[in-house]
This record gives sequence, C-alpha cells and structure tokens, in this order.
Amino acid sequence: MPIRQMKDSSEQHLVIKTHLQNTMNQSQKQPKTAQNGKGPPHQELQNSKPHNQTSPPTKNRGRRRGRGGRKSDQNDVFMRPSSRPCTVAHKPVNQVCDLVGSNANGAVGNGRSLCATEMGFPTSSKSLSFAPRPGYGQVGTKCIVKANHFFAELPDKDLNQYDVTITPEVASRTVNRAIMAELVRLYKESDLGMRLPAYDGRKSLYTAGELPFVWKEFKIKLVDELDGINGPKRVREYKVVIKFAARANMHHLGQFLAGKRADAPQEALQILDIVLRELSTKRYCPIGRSFFSPSIRTPQRLGDGLESWCGFYQSIRPTQMGLSLNIDMASAAFIEPLPVIEFVAQLLGKDVLSRTLSDSDRVKIKKALRGVKVEVTHRGTVRRKYRVSGLTSQPTRELVFPVDDNSTMKSVVEYFQEMYGFTIQHTHLPCLQVGNQKKANYLPMEACKIVEGQRYTKRLNERQITALLKVTCQRPRDRENDILQTVQQNAYDQDLYAKEFGIKISEKLASVEARILPAPWKMINGMTVSRWACINFSRSVQESVARGFCNELAQMCQVSGMEFNPEPVIPIHNARPDQVEKALKHVYHSSMSKTKGKELELLLAILPDNNGSLYGDLKRICETDLGIISQCCLTKHVFKISKQYLANVSLKINVKMGGRNTVLLDAISCRIPLVSDIPTIIFGADVTHPENGEDSSPSIAAVVASQDWPEVTKYAGLVCAQAHRQELIQDLYKTWHDPVRGTVSGGMIRDLLISFRKATGQKPLRIIFYRDGVSEGQFYQVLLYELDAIRKACASLEPNYQPPVTFIIVQKRHHTRLFANNHRDRSSTDRSGNILPGTVVDSKICHPTEFDFYLCSHAGIQGTSRPAHYHVLWDENNFTADGIQSLTNNLCYTYARCTRSVSVVPPAYYAHLAAFRARFYMEPDMQENGSTDGSGHTSTKSTRAVGESGVRPLPALKENVKRVMFYC
Repeated sequence: MPIRQMKDSSEQHLVIKTHLQNTMNQSQKQPKTAQNGKGPPHQELQNSKPHNQTSPPTKNRGRRRGRGGRKSDQNDVFMRPSSRPCTVAHKPVNQVCDLVGSNANGAVGNGRSLCATEMGFPTSSKSLSFAPRPGYGQVGTKCIVKANHFFAELPDKDLNQYDVTITPEVASRTVNRAIMAELVRLYKESDLGMRLPAYDGRKSLYTAGELPFVWKEFKIKLVDELDGINGPKRVREYKVVIKFAARANMHHLGQFLAGKRADAPQEALQILDIVLRELSTKRYCPIGRSFFSPSIRTPQRLGDGLESWCGFYQSIRPTQMGLSLNIDMASAAFIEPLPVIEFVAQLLGKDVLSRTLSDSDRVKIKKALRGVKVEVTHRGTVRRKYRVSGLTSQPTRELVFPVDDNSTMKSVVEYFQEMYGFTIQHTHLPCLQVGNQKKANYLPMEACKIVEGQRYTKRLNERQITALLKVTCQRPRDRENDILQTVQQNAYDQDLYAKEFGIKISEKLASVEARILPAPWKMINGMTVSRWACINFSRSVQESVARGFCNELAQMCQVSGMEFNPEPVIPIHNARPDQVEKALKHVYHSSMSKTKGKELELLLAILPDNNGSLYGDLKRICETDLGIISQCCLTKHVFKISKQYLANVSLKINVKMGGRNTVLLDAISCRIPLVSDIPTIIFGADVTHPENGEDSSPSIAAVVASQDWPEVTKYAGLVCAQAHRQELIQDLYKTWHDPVRGTVSGGMIRDLLISFRKATGQKPLRIIFYRDGVSEGQFYQVLLYELDAIRKACASLEPNYQPPVTFIIVQKRHHTRLFANNHRDRSSTDRSGNILPGTVVDSKICHPTEFDFYLCSHAGIQGTSRPAHYHVLWDENNFTADGIQSLTNNLCYTYARCTRSVSVVPPAYYAHLAAFRARFYMEPDMQENGSTDGSGHTSTKSTRAVGESGVRPLPALKENVKRVMFYC
C-alpha cells in the first residue's frame, strides 16, 4: 500500500485504488448483538407507498463503489432487518403527541417534553431549555490564547426603562436622538433629577436610578440647522412623553452569570449594551452593531464611486468570566461623498460628460443612486437634503414643468437660471427625481452632492471586493494592536454614560485556556474515469493549448490515485458562449453515439475568465436537463498551468466520480465515539437569502446528509426554494394528498434517510444535525420547528422509529478572534501568525451554562483566522465535550475539495454550497419546465402541481448529479 506524504499538511495520506477498498469495508462488520425479541420486519407506513408495489430485499447494495448504489426510489421499503442489529432501544412515538426530548433509554432529553405533531410555529421561547454543558474538554495539548473580549464589571445600580412617545412621529433615529439630546440639555438638572439617560433612538429610555416622575410630558423645539446659515431657520416643535415601564432585574443577571439560572435576562443585557453604545453613536456613524468613521483611518477608494471606511464592532456578551465587551475591527463600503456629476463619471467613465447616454447607462445610474441621500449645492448656504427616487427618462434640456395653476410651463434649465442664477452645463444628462411619484422634483446632477456616511448595501464587483479585502486583511498581531488601540481611544473609563450606570471596562484582552486537538490520520481512494469529453468556450484558447491542458489534468488525476483515461471520447469541441445549450447537447449526443449509448462520465469545460451567466447556464443545463457531471476551468488557469491548481481540480473530479479524497482511519477502524458504534447519519443544513434590494426572490434551503458509514465522507444534497427571507426550512418534512395513494409523506429529511438506507444497507440509529446560518435570536424558533420536522420524518417511515438527535448550530458570523499568547513563539503559531489548527476553547469566553465551544479547525493563510462557534442546542446522544469537539474537528479534515482541514464542519459547508448552486437553477424558462414532488424540492418524481406556497419550485436534478452538484 503506497504512502505519500503531503507537503502542506502534517497528516499522512494513503492512496488506495478502488478494488482494495471493497475488501477493506467487508472486514469492518460489527459483531452481532441480541435484541429483545425478533418482531416483524421493519416496513414503511402503508399510506406512503403505492398499494401495488413492493421491493425485494437487497444485500449490502450500497457497498459497491461507483456513484453511491442504485438510483433512489422513494417508495422502496425503508426499514429492513439490519446486517448490524440495533443495539439501542427507542421510545415509541405517540401519534398525537411525541416527546420531542425522548432519548435512547426513554428519558426526556434536556428535561422538557413537547407536543411535536401539533407544534407548527412555536408560541413561546420558554417551552424548552438548551443542552447544558456536560463538562469541559480535556483532549489535546493545553495552551493559552488571548481573545478580543474585555471584562466588564457589573453595575450595582437599579436600571430602569421608560417608554418614549414623540409626536409628531419621526422615522429617523438621528432626528429622534437630536430631540432627546435637546430634552436632556434643557431638563437634566431640573425635571430629570440630574440623571443622564441612555436612549435607543426609538421608543425606550434607560436610567440608572429612578426619575423624579412616573409620567411627564415635554415640549421640545428643534431648529433645522441645515435650512440656512445666514437666512431664517425653520423651527419644529415636538411633544415628548416619558413614562415608566419596567425595572431591570440585576440580581437575575448576576445569578445567570454565576451559572445559577439558565434563562438570560435579555432586558438587562440590552440596557447595558445601549449604555455602552451611547457615546460612540454620537461620535461615529452607527451601522448595526458597528461604528464607522473616516477619522478612524483614511478611507480607501474601491472604484465606481465607493470607498472603504474602517470602524469597530462592539457588543456586550454574557460569558463564564462574567459580562464581556466583545470588540473587533470592521470595514465596510460607503458611497463616496462626491458631487453627483463626479460619481456618475466614475461609474460610466469621464466621457459621459460629453456623450449621449444609452439606455443601459441610465439603468446603471438609476440602480446606483436610487435611495441615496443627496444635498443641493446651488443655493449657497442652504443645504437641503433629499433622497433620490429615480431618474428622468429625458435629458435636462427637454424637461418642462407647470409653474402655476394656469399650467404655464417652464423648462428646468430656465427655472434654475432665473430662480438661483445657476447655469446647467450638462443639459444632455437626465435629472435626478426626488420625492414621491405624485410630487416629484427635478434636480440637475451637477447641483447635487452625495451626503457623507451612507453605507453601500448592494453587491460589489470583483475589483471592489479585492480592494476591500486588502483593507480588511490584517495579520493577527496588527489586528490585536488595532483592537487594543480602539479600546484605549474609546476611553470607557472616561465615558460619562458608563460612569452614570456604574460600568467599568478592562483594557486588557481576556487570557483564555485552550487546547490543540490532534490532526487525524487520513487515506485517499480514487475512482475511475473512462469516458470524458472537453468543450472549449474560450476564443483565446487554441485547440492545441486546450489539448495540452487536458493531458496535464489527466496525468494529475492519475498521480492523485485515480484511473483516468488519457484520451477523450470525442475531439475537443469549440463553441461560442452564447450557444451553450446547443454546444452541450452536441457534445452529449456525439459522445453517446461514439460510445454506443454509454453515458458520458465527465465533461470538462474551458470558460472565459469573465463569463457572465455562462457558468450558471452550463451547470443548470448539465444538472437539470442532460444529467452530465461537469468540471469548469477558467482560461487563465489553462494558459498558466499550476501543479497546485491541477491537484485541486483532480480532487474535485475524484469526489464527483464517487471517490473519497479523505477518509479518516479512525472511521475505517470504527474508533469514532458515538459514530462508529451504530449506523449514524450526519446532516448539514443552511438557508441562503437574496441580496439586499431583491424584494421578491425566494430564499434557498439546502440539506445534505452522509451516505456512507462508518466512513462519513460521501454526502447527498437536496435543495428547495421557499418564501423570501424565511429562515425556518419549510421542506424538511411535508405531507400532501395524492388521489391514488391518499396522504403521502415526503420532505428532505425523509428522502435523505431513505437514501442512506439504500446506500449503506443500514437504517440510521443516530442523527447528528449541523445547522448553519442561525442567529442567536432565532435559536429557539429554529430548534422547535426543525427538530419537530425531523421527528415527524422519522415517524413517517416507521411508527417506532425515533433515533436520538443531536442538534448543533454552526456560526461563522461572529466577532470573537483568538490570538497567540506570544506572537514571537513560532511553536504556537502557523506560518501566517495565526493560532494552530485544532485550537478549541470551551471556557471563560463561552456561555455561562450552555454547551458551546469555539474551534479554529483550519490553518490560516492570510489575515486573522475566524474560529467557528458551535452551539449544541439539543443532545440526546449524550456527547461529552471531548466527543463532540473531536468529532467536529476530525470531520473538518474530510472536506472533498482539499486534503487540509477547513474552517467549518463539511456538512454545513456543503449545505451552503448546495444552496448557492441552486440559485443558478432559477432561470424563468427552466422554472416553468421543472418538475418537483409535493415537497417542492429537486429530488423525487411527481406530476403534482407546483407553487402551493406561492414560491416557484426549482427544477428537478438528474439522478446521477444529485450527490455531487454541491461539491464544486
């Protein structure tokens, strides 16, 4: 058995050919265990399969190598006597109300019971508690790391909340804050009893100690400073009513931080967070939980009228060490405060000032400026601000409007000349439209300037992303220094609001105990590719160059352990990008003809570097129409052939063919606790939402599940479209009425359980569910809804089938960073200066009582590594801290695209990729032709009408690509 040592990793990799793998798997059978009685064979519920269909039993049919066994059939018998008998007894499911928390021995997990069948959307977040921490991990080499958490001393004062009502109502937080600031200035020493309140900008005011009144009304006059410097200023009067609402329970907070209470006092935490944000809100531009300012660091131009602003993120968090202030550096794209005419010149090029605009130019300007605030510059000291609502379809020189009730018309050019003495130079350009459609005003572009401090929320182009990453990418030492400098500049010890509320903030990074988990041993087994073809969409790539590239790639696939035919089925086919469907069908049919009906196993596609929609069109046609597995390569890589690039592509090809790039030797040897002992299925789930500004596009949910055991390296994935920005995955479990079969069960969980049974010959007796993309505020809702769906999916397959579930949230969008205790100690950092891969933290900066941990499973490349945060919400498998941490870390070494470890556990990673890929399937013409089942996802066959939820379903995937479409 040849062994090759990888240069970029500390693990050893065994390259094993396919025929060796079969014998290895057969030797790993578990010893048989006696069961309590034989009982009838497990079968699927009768109402969810056709009356006239049965399935013959099969023997270990998923063990043959290839693409994961035979094709899936939803109506096959799911449960059969297992070749590895179940060693765990499961609590039966009551058809009316299931104990959601029941575990393997019949006890109620987490100490709470829930009615599952009628649950639907939860009405209360108090109906269950999350999994408690079972202890602390001990495995690994101990070390000390620093975290960007700063200890905050708990105030000993009573905190009070008051409701605020401002009349007339104001939508702007900035104006609200100005009103309250004026109120505090006028009445602090009298009516407010010397209190300095903190205000959230909306409806709530907070004080340390009580105000002298329970209810009081104030009248505040606010001068519009922007209405003119020398001329008369507009004064507006507001009525402000302040009324006592509640008192924050600081004793409750202290008990929670001490681990004596499980429920967090969110009101008290919110007050403290607002208090510590008050001063920064006045100094900087607040965006979400971050603050930005051009004064923090000089803005850098990103191109097309955008610039990057530096800032910092700030949030108060409850941790095991008490209250912690989490501070991190941040960067964001802002619209450059340019004259609008200059902004347009940057957007379209300087020649726009002298040429006529095309329709596409107008669309580009309209998209860029819609919703942007501008201020006029043609009125001297008067700097009125407006929000752009649109763009005129006519140039300025053609625009006229009525100036009186007699419909006397005047041109925009004449009006600005006569009224303001302002001569419009570029009359060929359109005007900005401001105000609503009924009463729209015209403003010439050259009379407007973009207001400073407006964040750009639309998609950045590649050039802008690259420029922004250069600003944000900081080495760990530099980031740590900037964080410390930010804390010192904020001077919390001098903050009047912090003093008022009795909050003290440490200026030292938290020192935290950590452990470095060992890297697992791995092996590789390669697949065979006999029939492949290449299609070249790049005009700049000559046939000889494309042929040379294909030869190099074929050789690398062989070196990587695959059996790869060096010759394509047909000669390389050249095609135009605008004829992608025609070209793909030509290659498909030509190959089928040459091989006498045998399907093409792989299609290589050479794409132009800037290929627009070509990539998405190719994937959609290949995966939903032709059933071809494809591998795309950009022109720049074809010309500049890199061994590293070819190695990465060969990894992707191998896994698409059904091979494994990384199999843990512990898995083969059945040495992984709570995975190897009984058949275990590992799920990953994610939901991706449309970009800001897309108000009608659906969200895409994806679920993947392991399809091999005990190896746990191959995954199948399903995707579905659901309501716009809906985070709960709607299609985990579905039922619908069929005229012939009656009530039919389906959904992604159910179908993946069936798929696992067919691929492995085993029924899953344990479920581990990694859920990505959920914020803390959605934990309860997601757990209640999705755990219930998992329960129902299992029960629909067999009445007594309820395998224990461990439900884990995976978070990457957090701001905790871990730094080496000594940056000069090369033994404690990798080449990038980051902490070593496998570093895990489950104390001090983690939750006071719940089961969570931070894991930096990957080696840093550039910038500062972000550890993944794993939060075990529900655990019926009774994992120890070491068990779940080691499993998660080891899984990170099984990612299909590379042989190194990755930053997020692969099931969650694959789910994200699957959801992202599915966006390419959303072409209107394809949606009209797509067929889905009653569950709405792209897996099973049905003639049922679609669109019951108001969301157009995705087209069905071809059978041979279901298990590989999310790997690339």
